[in-house]
Amino acid sequence: MSDRIWKRSEVESPCVKICQIHPAARICIGCYRSIDEIGRWSSMSPEERQAIMAELDARQGQLRAAANRPSARRQARRQRRDEAGQP
Repeated sequence: MSDRIWKRSEVESPCVKICQIHPAARICIGCYRSIDEIGRWSSMSPEERQAIMAELDARQGQLRAAANRPSARRQARRQRRDEAGQP
């Protein structure tokens, strides 16, 4: 069997098989794509894929920023604790 069948000239998927959507950033923590982009990837043109690939490094920074922001639940818990005078 020829390797030519398995080597295609299209843009490869950035998937690293860590498929989990960050609730605040709304992007995958593994590949940094949105749910919509992941779902449409196989039907996208090479140009669309390349444009998304070019944005992924910036999205990694967005994900880190979102991960460092306290969630609404954590903020409410902290506020209740502060109001009660607990450390």
